[in-house]
Amino acid sequence: MDTGPQDGGGTIAVAPMMDWTDRHCRVLHRRLNPSLVLFTEMVTAKAVLFGDRDRLLGHSEEERPLVLQLGGSDPGELAEAAQIAAEWGYDEVNLNCGCPSDRVQGGRFGACLMREPALVGECLAAMAEGGLPVSLKCRLGVDEQDVEPALDAVADAAVAAGASAIWVHARKAWLQGLSPAQNRTVPPLDHDRVVRLCARLPSTFVGLNGGIGDEGAVRAALATMDGVMIGRAAYQRPGLLAELGGRHGLASGAHRLAVARSMVDYARAVLEDRGRLAPVVKPMLGLFHGEPGARAYRRTLSEDGHRAGAGADVLSGALDALEIARERSGPDLEARSVAA
Repeated sequence: MDTGPQDGGGTIAVAPMMDWTDRHCRVLHRRLNPSLVLFTEMVTAKAVLFGDRDRLLGHSEEERPLVLQLGGSDPGELAEAAQIAAEWGYDEVNLNCGCPSDRVQGGRFGACLMREPALVGECLAAMAEGGLPVSLKCRLGVDEQDVEPALDAVADAAVAAGASAIWVHARKAWLQGLSPAQNRTVPPLDHDRVVRLCARLPSTFVGLNGGIGDEGAVRAALATMDGVMIGRAAYQRPGLLAELGGRHGLASGAHRLAVARSMVDYARAVLEDRGRLAPVVKPMLGLFHGEPGARAYRRTLSEDGHRAGAGADVLSGALDALEIARERSGPDLEARSVAA
């Protein structure tokens, strides 16, 4: 997959996030910013081989370019899963070497692989046999590792295996003593360590993840990195993705509202396919963060969207009320939008 510059300033991706970056979230993000690189939630290789593939791998053409993130440490299983990914129309497969949960520790994958660079290389080389580009997402290291040699060893193994990109969450993972949630915030960020890796590997794409929450931080990071990966900010304030696509001020508000309106028809299609409204509106909750009517909009989606039999009219009604609130705010909203 091409990870070259987008919007004139480098690659911008949305991180793979468990319980967040499902197919509905990815459709919203793609409509907000067509140039993003999107990732699935992590799917274990065993699940791909033996699970419900439509549920785990299903996606629309609209979501592409789309990367399937795989979890595992068995090269044979990963090779087969990567082949299946190619058959399902993915553009790239990514190996997870960053997740610190108890589940991955028990299965010897995720962040545990930071201790086994040779195995990382074997896994990536096996995944490449499926015909898709392969990439790596990793941490700086785990536990008491020295992040200088630890990251270099894993990165070098990835390069030797033919990885097209290395995405680094710029924190250590502490496998003992911290929960997965704490591992996203407690270990200190070290962006400079990733910058040094990028400078050391000028022929390999290196992207930065971790603690990047606004447009200024993204643009600053892209001055020294090949790409930036946005995590929690993408679901807390998805409007950021529109801003990164060049939508600002009044244009951003109009674009976000148009995208939200387009999701009404999307919701109807999901419901007709026996889906539920709640997963569709979940990634939309923060779309109008801080704007007039946003609190009532969010409350309506959170409460009414989860009720049995909730229809697309819940979303359209919430947007109608939001538009009324925006109109009532008049010049004040316009001034805030222009300032933003």
